[in-house]
Amino acid sequence: MSDGAALADRIAERRAGQGDPLDMIGELRRSVVLVPVDSGGLWTAELGGIRWICAFTGEASLARFARARSLAPGGQADDATRSWDYAALRGARLLDEVVPALGVPAGVAVDIADPDRSMFFPPVRGIVPDPAAVDDEADAGGDV
Repeated sequence: MSDGAALADRIAERRAGQGDPLDMIGELRRSVVLVPVDSGGLWTAELGGIRWICAFTGEASLARFARARSLAPGGQADDATRSWDYAALRGARLLDEVVPALGVPAGVAVDIADPDRSMFFPPVRGIVPDPAAVDDEADAGGDV
């Protein structure tokens, strides 16, 4: 099991055009990430017809998200200072169990409040289980 710092490092490598995308996916699978929870369950957002589970590599990145949310249209001023409940989950559990259980196309968005350090793990073969993937076999085999 790995902490979120190693995942943040793999993401930084990929954003710099270095590293292997499969290593980054493997690091997400091994890492424990923080996912905010509210009364409705794990925090998700919808974008482009995909339900994104919002995950963070550590409490500092989660705090940046809370601050950014308080400044966003519709955000609450107390979002930046309130206590945020979160679940600490291994990435493999998110990808293999939670994504398929949502019943809609879903992926994992990591550190979304950090534009230069965020990464999206879409619901495609090689990232999520095949039954939860939105790409078909003709699309399989491309870069992540």
